[in-house]
Amino acid sequence: MRTLLALIFLLFSVQATAAPYPPVSVQVRAEQVAEHSYTIPGLAGAASVENEGFMSNAGFVVTKAGVVVFDTLGSPSLAWEMLQRIREVTTVPIKRVIVSHYHADHYYGIQVFKDAGAEIWAHEDGKNVVGSEDWKLRLEQRKELLGRWINDKTQRFPTPDLWLSGATDFELGGMHFRIRHVGPAHSPEDLVMFVEEDGVLFAGDLIFKGRVPFIGDADSGLWLNALDKLIALQPKVLVPGHGGASVDPIGDLTLTRDYLKYVREQMGRAVENLVPFDEAYARTDWSKYEKMPAFIEAHRRNAYNTYLLMERESLAK
Repeated sequence: MRTLLALIFLLFSVQATAAPYPPVSVQVRAEQVAEHSYTIPGLAGAASVENEGFMSNAGFVVTKAGVVVFDTLGSPSLAWEMLQRIREVTTVPIKRVIVSHYHADHYYGIQVFKDAGAEIWAHEDGKNVVGSEDWKLRLEQRKELLGRWINDKTQRFPTPDLWLSGATDFELGGMHFRIRHVGPAHSPEDLVMFVEEDGVLFAGDLIFKGRVPFIGDADSGLWLNALDKLIALQPKVLVPGHGGASVDPIGDLTLTRDYLKYVREQMGRAVENLVPFDEAYARTDWSKYEKMPAFIEAHRRNAYNTYLLMERESLAK
């Protein structure tokens, strides 16, 4: 009888916590990086069926009064797994989610945490992203690539509870958080989160550790300025948007900085000498970066968009 009751209880528990989203096969784990701070480390490379869209980092901070989450991964299914990892660490409520920026791999899981009772905070420049034509195009691309996990039945985008306009500090459960708007850089709305007691900086996509960053349409000159703001925070630990957590923040800040500088220098020289992009790209020595993850997926576009940016900068002089 006891065995039967135990079996019934187990079945009820499994049903009660069953994922409401299509399952993923990738391992979503929590890695502690300081006393109160954790990261959810994504896989290398660009989004693909193989990695199920799990190619960026997220994180969370546990306080006595609740959990603060930084980014929500690239699908509701991944976010659900992240929520389970948080629940393995603590039962305190999820109080707040900080959205670093509105790129798919960082916030497509936002509904999971909204449903869990969290407040969503994001920078007000995100208002210009959600619902735009470019946003719709990216959503359709994600549906085509990752349709099992991202589709009209699984995906929705709750509006943030608070749109931030700049620097915001808050305290929760004795922990002190500094939210800083460092965009426009990787995106116009870039937010970072510094956890004072842990010395941990959640940097979003300002930093791509160990892989080629995705520049996209970003202004790399402004991005370089944003990196100076991160250095000024003097973090002990840095959690980048991509790649493992770093206990050598300055070194990893330097890697991203040097890549941006090199692409700007090479494409700027080509523009100055009126060399067409294809010729300039073929002539340039990219060997320092070509073995890095995401080089094939991101680098040529990075170079081309930087070439166009340097053209605009030259005309503005």
